[in-house]
Amino acid sequence: MQWWAIVVNYLKNCRIYLENVDFYDVLEILIIAILLYYIMVWIKATRAWNLLKGLVMIAIFLSLAAIFEMNTILWIAQNILGLAVTALVVVLQPELRRALEELGKKSLLHTILPFDNSKGDPGRFSEKTINEIVKACTEMAKVKTGALIVIERDTPLQEYERTGIDVDGIVTSQLLINIFEHNTPLHDGAVIIRGNRVASATCYLPLSDNLGLSKELGTRHRAGVGISENTDSLTIIVSEETGKISVAYKGELDRNLNAETLRTHMQKLLSGSAEETKSKYIKLGRSRSKG
Repeated sequence: MQWWAIVVNYLKNCRIYLENVDFYDVLEILIIAILLYYIMVWIKATRAWNLLKGLVMIAIFLSLAAIFEMNTILWIAQNILGLAVTALVVVLQPELRRALEELGKKSLLHTILPFDNSKGDPGRFSEKTINEIVKACTEMAKVKTGALIVIERDTPLQEYERTGIDVDGIVTSQLLINIFEHNTPLHDGAVIIRGNRVASATCYLPLSDNLGLSKELGTRHRAGVGISENTDSLTIIVSEETGKISVAYKGELDRNLNAETLRTHMQKLLSGSAEETKSKYIKLGRSRSKG
């Protein structure tokens, strides 16, 4: 039972260290834990989450390089570390600025404990929402009313949502048509849909720099492709000049859609979300059964 002797010896040593721990040490540990928790919550709600996963993969790769003594790779990593930190700050500059602004707006208790149960999880959009969006797009296409509709998936769209006006209304074809109607206060810009609700309207989106896009495409199409390049959202564009419907997803633009093909695109997105949710529940159930 040599391992048991090691455990007993370790606990005895811990007891010695614990005798030197006072109230301020415990308070310091709690403050650090709360700060780390808040940072993780902030990262989860921004694009930095995917960046963090990439940094973890790089850290694993460098750890393997250190284990196998790949000195050239380690030398390169050490020399570009300073540049990488600077680049990271530049990339995350909008998120860092917004986090500091929110820190100044919120009370200390709400900042440290960011629990907000006032709004439940909006979930994914439903089949009814698909029907309402398809109906609105086809109606607007008939009369050549320009529209730009962004459907949020896993990547949060709060930074784009803040550029617009809060709506927080259930998705209906009448609401979408009224928003994009000419000479109305909300018709200019994009609509962001989260779950089954219109979250915001008149939102500004980043324009795509893709030189492969057709020169005949205007700002509305380039904005739709631009947001799909930066996030995993699905964007629907109705052309004001031609009345044609297009869909942008993962930087690709699918043009000249009708009601059925538009519905197919959205149903694929909905079925994909359902499969992801189902797999998560299966994994969770397996982990619980093992515990």
